[in-house]
Amino acid sequence: MFDILTHWYEDNGFTDKAAIMAWWSGAGLLTASAMLLHFLLKWTVLWIIRPLAGRLHFKTPAAVLRGGLPVWMVHLLTAAYLYNVAPGFLGPESTGALAVRSLSLLYLLFAGMMACFSLLDALAKLYEQRPLAREVPATSFVQVFKLLIGLVTLIFAISVLVDRSPLIIFSGLGAMTAVLLLVFKDAILGFVAGIQLAANRMVAVGDWIEMPKYGADGEVEEVALTTVKVRNWDKTRTTIPTYALISDSFKNWRGMEESGGRRIKRSLHIDMQSVKLMGPALRARLGEVRLLKDYLAAKDRELEEWHAKQGTVSPDDINRRHLTNIGTFRAYVEVYLCRHPKIHQDMTLLVRHLPPDEKGLPLEIYCFTNDIRWAPYESILADIFDHLLAVAREFDLRIYQHPSGGDLRDFLDIYRVNA
Repeated sequence: MFDILTHWYEDNGFTDKAAIMAWWSGAGLLTASAMLLHFLLKWTVLWIIRPLAGRLHFKTPAAVLRGGLPVWMVHLLTAAYLYNVAPGFLGPESTGALAVRSLSLLYLLFAGMMACFSLLDALAKLYEQRPLAREVPATSFVQVFKLLIGLVTLIFAISVLVDRSPLIIFSGLGAMTAVLLLVFKDAILGFVAGIQLAANRMVAVGDWIEMPKYGADGEVEEVALTTVKVRNWDKTRTTIPTYALISDSFKNWRGMEESGGRRIKRSLHIDMQSVKLMGPALRARLGEVRLLKDYLAAKDRELEEWHAKQGTVSPDDINRRHLTNIGTFRAYVEVYLCRHPKIHQDMTLLVRHLPPDEKGLPLEIYCFTNDIRWAPYESILADIFDHLLAVAREFDLRIYQHPSGGDLRDFLDIYRVNA
């Protein structure tokens, strides 16, 4: 094309400037033809390939074609066209042709890199639709491949700019190993940590984790190459270095979610001065409680059998066995939880005494709700302890709490009246 344009200008009387005019005309024709080719290819992708991709029954080809890969393939073809036809339009040995070929090579490398990125993104989206993706996230591995592709592209781009073989640059990387390790330290540690996290299934997208050191308490949104993004329950977001999940400790609530039960572990502090043997009046009053009828009947039989073996024993004798209000209350709480519709009956259920302390006698309730959602769990927990706090009075028990200002004022008022 360049020779044809040169001869045409010479034949029309532009002998002195024929080469320059032919070069500028070739540059214009090259630009116009490249733009026309790019437009036609892009029109083909947008109006033919993309609509057809939506009708494909195979997920992988459809996802790839609907992504950015076809568009970057258009750029690849445009770059290849410029590289091959530039000498014909601008002259085989001209400086302009060499410059256009170098720029088209850079264009080709960049388009190829972006095409690889688009392909990886499409495959990653397909993988995210599989159940395994929740336990073994692919984000960190995709980012590693992108990093490697980007490094290789950078090396080839440098070789094009300095007009040297890429092998020379690759051979010089050995001397830069220490620098590369320092620059990509976080990426390398993150990649190793990502493999360990995936292999051991320690954390996955959607898990609820707690890591107080980093202020994280919420749901994992993304497990990337260098960071793990957590959306906290207060709607803030925390980023944790991926390697920190291996080197430091954290709590993962996935086991609770998979088990179907959420633990209640809370104590009522009973004032030990209110603990006493159960007298006839209290026994008669509690005998009307439906949840205690079976328990009291069984205890009455047990005590009668024991007393029969001991012979005649006075009702006030210390050797005589008695029921206590705290023991009966503990039995009531246990039966109450066993019949509660929101308590998981196939998991551990305990009502036990803890060692007494300055706050009284702790009566610990240890059980699991059958609803693991946060709001219903809190509602169930509140309903249970609302009831237990209120019903403790029926057993002549007092719940311990530190004296308040109101208690002191009442005491002073009583003191003044009696004085």
